[in-house]
Amino acid sequence: MIEIVLAIFILVLLLLLAVPSLRGVLDDRRLRRSLESFNDLVRQAEERSVAEQRAYLLVWEEKKILLRPEAFRKDEELKPTAELDLRRGELLRLILPAALVKDPPAEWIFWPSGTCEPALIEFKSGFGSWKASYSALSARGELTSYAAK
Repeated sequence: MIEIVLAIFILVLLLLLAVPSLRGVLDDRRLRRSLESFNDLVRQAEERSVAEQRAYLLVWEEKKILLRPEAFRKDEELKPTAELDLRRGELLRLILPAALVKDPPAEWIFWPSGTCEPALIEFKSGFGSWKASYSALSARGELTSYAAK
């Protein structure tokens, strides 16, 4: 009986040590998924602007980010091309360092040439945060910080 209790105690102890590290792995996976989802939206904006030879915008709304043309055509339906929904507790912030006005609208433009306005993006949530700097010429993000909780 003592051996069984001792074996159960050791298993519980091992389980208690494994759970925090497992949570860290899951948090890291969710954080990477958020970065990949945002980068997919950026790639779509860049590809559409070049393919259609017109400017596209990423527009920040309260609970989501929309991809839409800067100007809709007469025969075009007035709806976003793609959306990125933010979950509860997630914050995705746009900073435009080259903006000419103090408080620019929360819109990031991609021109028909495939270039974009330089931007800094900050993501925060209960499972971690990341920051990325996006180049004007390539629209590719470079992580400046990444921290899973």
